[in-house]
Amino acid sequence: VQLQASGGGLVQAGGSLRLSCTASGLTRTFNYYDMHWFHQAPGKEREFVGTIDSIGTTRYADSVKGRFTISRDNAQKTMYLQMNSLKPEDTGAYSCAARFRGATEYVAWGQGTQVTVSS
Repeated sequence: VQLQASGGGLVQAGGSLRLSCTASGLTRTFNYYDMHWFHQAPGKEREFVGTIDSIGTTRYADSVKGRFTISRDNAQKTMYLQMNSLKPEDTGAYSCAARFRGATEYVAWGQGTQVTVSS
């Protein structure tokens, strides 16, 4: 399984970006996978941003609740991260990961896409 994250860029504080994570080489249909977004700020540990499970249920880190929205298009094998009201502390690399429905181990990680929020 391969994941490709894209959509990062430079945006001013208060702005918006939409990231995508597209899967290929799946051993099962895309809707069988729970998908996750992670964020790694410069010099910091990678942290959980949010997740969307195989039936579309979402969960978010407190730091992004109300600002970020995760969605998925199973036909396009793609997960999205709509980021609104961006803050400078949202700067960093955003990566995606997949794991089988209900599993605890990830089966694939995508390379990060860089987001820079200027103040």
